[in-house]
Amino acid sequence: MQATIKADRGLFSYPKYWAHCYGAAPFLPMSKAEMDELGWDSCDVILVTGDAYVDHPSFGMAVVGRVLEAHGFRVGIISQPDWTSKDDFMKLGRPNLYFGVTAGNMDSMINRYTADKKLRHDDAYTPDNIGGKRPDRAVTVYSQRCREAFKGVPVIIGGIEASLRRIAHYDYWSEKVRRSVLFDSKADMLFFGNAERPLVEVTHRMAAGEAIGDIRDVRGTAIIVKTPLPEWQGVDSTSLDRPGKIDAIPSPYQEIPDCDKEAENATTDAAPQAQPIVIQPAERRKPWEKVYVKLPAYEVVRDNKTLYAHTSRILHQETNPGCARALLQRHGDRHIWINPPAMPLETEEMDAVFDLPYQRVPHPVYGDAKIPAYEMIRFSINIMRGCYGGCTFCSITEHEGRIIQSRSEDSIIREIEQIRDTVPGFTGVISDLGGPTANMYRLRCKSPKAEATCRRPSCVYPSICAHMDTDHKPTIDLYRRARNLPGIKKVLIASGVRYDLAVEDPEYVKELALHHTGGYLKIAPEHTEDGPLSKMMKPGMGSYYQFKELFDKYSQEAGKKQYLIPYFIASHPGTTDEDMLSLAIWLKENRFKLDQVQNFYPSPMATATTMYHTEVNSLRKVTKASEHVPSAKGEIHRRLHKAMLRYHDPKNFAQIREALVKMGREDLIGRGPQHLVPPESANEKRQKVQKGRRGERALTKHTGLPPKGFKERKAKKGRNGQQQLGKQPR
Repeated sequence: MQATIKADRGLFSYPKYWAHCYGAAPFLPMSKAEMDELGWDSCDVILVTGDAYVDHPSFGMAVVGRVLEAHGFRVGIISQPDWTSKDDFMKLGRPNLYFGVTAGNMDSMINRYTADKKLRHDDAYTPDNIGGKRPDRAVTVYSQRCREAFKGVPVIIGGIEASLRRIAHYDYWSEKVRRSVLFDSKADMLFFGNAERPLVEVTHRMAAGEAIGDIRDVRGTAIIVKTPLPEWQGVDSTSLDRPGKIDAIPSPYQEIPDCDKEAENATTDAAPQAQPIVIQPAERRKPWEKVYVKLPAYEVVRDNKTLYAHTSRILHQETNPGCARALLQRHGDRHIWINPPAMPLETEEMDAVFDLPYQRVPHPVYGDAKIPAYEMIRFSINIMRGCYGGCTFCSITEHEGRIIQSRSEDSIIREIEQIRDTVPGFTGVISDLGGPTANMYRLRCKSPKAEATCRRPSCVYPSICAHMDTDHKPTIDLYRRARNLPGIKKVLIASGVRYDLAVEDPEYVKELALHHTGGYLKIAPEHTEDGPLSKMMKPGMGSYYQFKELFDKYSQEAGKKQYLIPYFIASHPGTTDEDMLSLAIWLKENRFKLDQVQNFYPSPMATATTMYHTEVNSLRKVTKASEHVPSAKGEIHRRLHKAMLRYHDPKNFAQIREALVKMGREDLIGRGPQHLVPPESANEKRQKVQKGRRGERALTKHTGLPPKGFKERKAKKGRNGQQQLGKQPR
């Protein structure tokens, strides 16, 4: 069941650093006093994070810290520091090797702002759910403070915020294309993806005396260079996937030496399989080895949306660790060099990472404070990584990759037993047994050659690949073993079920319905219409109906009343007003009244974000004549799409009615079961009249002139700007 793409060296094959004699710390220290108790005079690595420190394998900093500790390094953690000065960044002293900086488990901008760019006042990764404990663009701010605290100490950035900003990217919050975060943060190196391999290799090389500036060839890292690395051959991205005729622009590849003529003329078909770059036959190396792709420069993609879409397409074609080439992108007079992704972890390595001595609770410094993100996952188990779904709005592919990395059944069972025996408050219910998806555990590509060379963005869209294993037996066996453990009353599945895969194995659906659903099962069709679904790379509603039929059948056989709770996205690129109306009608016909709905959130580097920014379909070959992708932009338009999902909410009636009139669908306004929203009520009419009297814009048609009496009221205003009403009321 193992992936066929192997690393050259095992994750735990390195000789341990001399400090391993200190052993494992109960908790990684967050203060000098804790360091003193451990007998440490300094830390080898200090990790700075925007999250509260929870010593649990679902929290990135805990995993990074425990992996480094297992290699013998002394690791300290600075959690949610005060970023307004350097003081908090100095409290553990000067690290011997480097600062490791992350925004936390979430991107700091997504954590702090809603999809409508409204400031959030809570933070699930902070004690007592208090908002505002991390800055905007936390990776950049923290890195700068580390530089101020100790000049000359290397800074390495990582985590999802850095990972999704490793290249020039569209930034939704500023509505412009920003540089790679390496330039803004002034960090020395960036780790992208689940970075245990580069983390361990770089740390050992630095501990052996190698300067970070000399470490340039580690997979899963990005660095700033003045010229391409020696002994690498370059190929223009436009020769791999020509963007067609575009407006005349300056050369995006100036100041880069000409590469080998044969490699320069090499081409790759736009289809999933890459054709080889011709290299001297005597070398007998794979066509992607020691080859880098020259992407259009930052200054070019900033101003040219066609080339931005082209660059995004190339980036997503170079994500398979088995065949990915390095990437080079000029920013001014320097370049971002992105090495190929790190090789996936083997099952034995995954087991070793999850078997490290996590306390599985927050650090004692937080006392009785509740950390919502921890409360949500403290009785859940992560059984795998990666997702080969490739949904364009999701960051999993860009961060974790498409190759499924699974733990062994024994390792998962050990963790369940540990939760049962040690975690406070456990009542016998495992809240989730999953990961990025619920039902990709131990699924794999059946063809080693295909797995090592495939460039498809999804293994299941537009249809399930013939090489893809869809046997859910390992997952079923795991479920059965887990629920039969002594002391385990129930094992629930809260991770999203990929239902187009599940229907390939009805036995899995039966198992799910009979034993692992707590009345409601969440699934994510995301939409009902082909237009947006094709831009999401999600299956059509046929798969949903198949799954629902099986789920209802097995639930009925078990004598259980159980329901599917579908999730949908509003305002996704490719969605028209008519698409949202069709979805609203479907919801009404199926008697769904959604409480929580979500507008599309354009996260950095996602393919859907590229379509949102450029309005070009980058899932296909990018040309000037590429398919136009409509996108709802602006607060009013996006609010309408979101309102359609909550057609039943009286607060949305007026906006939906106005849209229906414009669309010529007045037939949907009324009080019958065939209508979407009721007609305007007498109370609404009174409110409109009152608003008009106050000088506010009425919702009905108007001439565009100021409301009646507006000028007279304005003339009565006194010098202090307050309205003079003459006689004061009694």
